[in-house]
Amino acid sequence: MKNKAVFLDRDGNINKDVGYPDSFDLIEIYQYSFEAVRKLNKAGLKAVIVTNQSGIGRGLITEEQLNQIHRKIKQAFARHNTYFDKIYYCPHYLSSKFPEYDKDCNCRKPKPGLALKAAADLDIDTARSYMIGDKVEDMLFGINISASPILVLTGYGKKSLKTLREKKIVPAYIAKDLLEAVNWILDREQAGK
Repeated sequence: MKNKAVFLDRDGNINKDVGYPDSFDLIEIYQYSFEAVRKLNKAGLKAVIVTNQSGIGRGLITEEQLNQIHRKIKQAFARHNTYFDKIYYCPHYLSSKFPEYDKDCNCRKPKPGLALKAAADLDIDTARSYMIGDKVEDMLFGINISASPILVLTGYGKKSLKTLREKKIVPAYIAKDLLEAVNWILDREQAGK
């Protein structure tokens, strides 16, 4: 049987959204994120970060700087005895001055590219999976891959909730933060839903 995953937006969900950080020193991980991801690991659910990083296409950060940030995020989680199965990002930005990033790609959320890559790499059934994030794009991404979209009210969550209501888009659940979202998923999984 294929794996179930919890796709996780990064900024505003796992850590504070500070715009376009180019160094790990600017990353502030929410303390409860360690426990949340540990619970996913323990439950056997794949923990997969999917993040739009148009700062690369905008020339505000290099891919090497982003990879360094992600290495340090992984190390921080490892120190708390937890891990992400994989991290995927979209570096593209339409009208980028760099030709390699100036494209209408399939990997920028809400398009499904990052999840399709993860599904192939980690043998994931996206329809039995979840997406947690703070933006409208995260909810649409979840819907586009047939996963259950969960909105967190951290980051842009409260602003996104207003927009979602205007557009009549209903998340599977609205959580105050990542830990509450994970607890809801685990309760649902235990109940066999």
